[in-house]
Amino acid sequence: MSIKPELLAAAGSVADAAAYLKAGADALLVGEDRFGMRLPGSLTLDEITQVVQLAHERGSKVYVSLNNLMTNDLLPELPAYVKALGEIGVDAVEFNDPSVLTTVKELAPQVKLHWNAEMTATNYSTANYWGSKGASRVILARELNMDEVTDMKPQLQLEAQVQVHGMTNIYHSKRRLVNSYMQQQGRPVKEGSLGKERGLFLIEAERQEEKYPIYEDINGTHIMSSEDICILEDLHLLMAADIDSFKVETLLKPRHYNELVIRTYRQAIDLYAADASTYAFQEEWMDGIRAIQDPERELSFGFFYKEQVY
Repeated sequence: MSIKPELLAAAGSVADAAAYLKAGADALLVGEDRFGMRLPGSLTLDEITQVVQLAHERGSKVYVSLNNLMTNDLLPELPAYVKALGEIGVDAVEFNDPSVLTTVKELAPQVKLHWNAEMTATNYSTANYWGSKGASRVILARELNMDEVTDMKPQLQLEAQVQVHGMTNIYHSKRRLVNSYMQQQGRPVKEGSLGKERGLFLIEAERQEEKYPIYEDINGTHIMSSEDICILEDLHLLMAADIDSFKVETLLKPRHYNELVIRTYRQAIDLYAADASTYAFQEEWMDGIRAIQDPERELSFGFFYKEQVY
């Protein structure tokens, strides 16, 4: 019998968390910009405490992103933060650095570890290695195609998470590239004025119809994809493969959009779980999402049906 996959959404505020839980999310990803990257909002420990209370009241889970590039000056702050997360009662943390794994195992051993190495999580052997070190889940690279994802699952000794909706990161630099460019142009900008709320984007000379969102924060410069993944039409293939968790990426999307997307995926998951043999994709699910989709952002299958050239 197939497992019922978890529906996970990133929440940028306590209000987001409440809305996404109500829409049907089984788990929430939150965090603080100091320790996590590309979060829809930076939450304090007090706010994370509120989110944990909200989620646990509904039988849902809370994961905290610790996927930042851990520098020497950040390491002294890590133990107190991890210990606080353990006391708050978060269910898991996402990590890519062994310093996080060792700190969690020492100071909050009850907290599960989800290995998230972004685009380098491409094979079962490496994932199982981190499983042997204590990780209970791998977040698979968004660059894997459908066959690579479904064929990998039987080889894994830990849970697998896949992004099913939303934008993806295509470039990151710790440098403030936009700020440097503006200064070179003789148009300096105020500190902190190039963030997510600014709505900046890049356009290539050869493909001017595509816009790549770009923003800067304390972790540097982030360039995002010009399209949004939407695998709803073929979600049943991932469910048949027993993928454990489906993530809806909410970054740079309004709350009402994310709520509708979560409700739609919730409907599909529940319908498949009720009876996989009679499950059928319903076109009206896509109609609802298309109705509020940014017309300048195409819904695509991402790399699920494309070959990634490394």
